[in-house]
Amino acid sequence: MLFIKTIKAEKIKLRHSLVWIAFILLPIIPAIMGTFNYLQNKDILTDGWYSLWTQHTLFSCYFFLPVTVGVYCSYLYRLEHVNHNWYRVMTLPVPPIYSYLSKLIIVSSMVVLTQIWIGILFILSGKLCGLTESIPKELIEWLLYGVLGGTVICAIQLCISLVIRSFALPVGIALIGGIGSIPAFSAGYGVMYPYALLGLGMRANAPGGPIQCSIPMYFQNSMIYVGICVVFAYVWMKRKDVFAG
Repeated sequence: MLFIKTIKAEKIKLRHSLVWIAFILLPIIPAIMGTFNYLQNKDILTDGWYSLWTQHTLFSCYFFLPVTVGVYCSYLYRLEHVNHNWYRVMTLPVPPIYSYLSKLIIVSSMVVLTQIWIGILFILSGKLCGLTESIPKELIEWLLYGVLGGTVICAIQLCISLVIRSFALPVGIALIGGIGSIPAFSAGYGVMYPYALLGLGMRANAPGGPIQCSIPMYFQNSMIYVGICVVFAYVWMKRKDVFAG
């Protein structure tokens, strides 16, 4: 029951929060950029919905989605990092790891909502572009895999926001992490690079085919990264974060 109450407490932080502005606006930007890029290159991008998806994910998976997750994570840790609130958190009759896990659940839920919003924007963009073919049946699969890849980024960014008591710096790190996915993909190590799991799962490079690694490896690596982050957060709060800076 304590854990459920901790989750509810984290959920309260999002009420009437400015983070919802980021939720609405940040996915719109890559949708506009991707749609414009698609319309400007229709002679080359001839695969309809699939070509449009590559243009949307080109901007969202490597730039805007990692930043969006970074904003979510930084915001949830913002209250703990001001006015010496860490003293209160660490003295509550609740295991400290509950704080991290509840944030992970809340931010992962935000990623689910973000993926739904991205799917809606993609469909609207396709209709505005005049695409008359059926919406790809794989769209739901792309978005669901994106949730898992996004959860990995959530776990990492929460650890970063736990350690770095700043709002902007972890968001900047998220951007750098997302950009780093590009050379990771080029070198063939996308499945090994945590920030690249988002684009890999959403088929950013090859939406018309299967995922560019084995499905068991994708799930395994995702769970390994999340597990490492949970262990790190537990050890940090148990041994290091016993005072507020």
